[in-house]
Amino acid sequence: MKTESDLRSLRVTHRGPVAEVQLLGPSKGNAMGPDFWAELPRVFAELDAKEDVRAVLLYGSGDNFSYGLDLPGMEPVFRPLLESRGTDARLRSDFRLRIKALQDAVSSVARCSKPVVAAVEGWCIGGGVDVITAADIRVASPGARFSIREVRVGIVADLGSLQRLPGIIGSGATRHLALTGEDFDAARALELGLVTELADDVVARGRELAAQIAANPPLVVQGVKQVLNQGSEAAAQSGLDYVQVWNTAFLPSRDFAEAGRAFAERRPAVFTGD
Repeated sequence: MKTESDLRSLRVTHRGPVAEVQLLGPSKGNAMGPDFWAELPRVFAELDAKEDVRAVLLYGSGDNFSYGLDLPGMEPVFRPLLESRGTDARLRSDFRLRIKALQDAVSSVARCSKPVVAAVEGWCIGGGVDVITAADIRVASPGARFSIREVRVGIVADLGSLQRLPGIIGSGATRHLALTGEDFDAARALELGLVTELADDVVARGRELAAQIAANPPLVVQGVKQVLNQGSEAAAQSGLDYVQVWNTAFLPSRDFAEAGRAFAERRPAVFTGD
């Protein structure tokens, strides 16, 4: 088994034709900070280019897939726009490009010509859901839990869940989960079709599926993924472009600032619509 070691937030290992990408953090619960957003697109571009890689397995370290966006770690991204109250046009333009870069990082998983199997254990929240919806197959442990939680912290989810989930679980279920921000368990994820099966040892099952894919003709496998992505990813990109503009205009709000204070103070947020 070969290992690539010049990364901080991800660990890449190779088991024959299957590449394994493990989320490492370094923040608690594999929360997604600056290192993750820089390394994810780089890793998947490199795997895409490697002819000896036929499938990819993506999973978390420790007891969780990911707690989602590392809000303290990413605070410098938000601070300038929030402090300007959205009145500085150059800051808004720069902020839109920052959103686009995060979107492109998630989309690198979908763009990768090699099929990606996501194995979810523990919590998969916010940005974690964005990432697994960009994968081709999702499996989970019986104890896995999910949440499209952005609405609860004053954000319109903007990294792919709102664009890709309707094609996976349907519009009605997506609206229910995205508008409430409620947590849901693995059994419900299976019922909705977010995951295709549950397994006690979900990483082992992910390896089996990735190996099964890798045993098929590689160009045919890549063709299947590209054909399936042809319409869905074009539609997803249109939605991603739209939400870039939406959040650039509306994210710098009193409600978003209140969400940040409430998170830091470990209390429920009180939203006023300002």
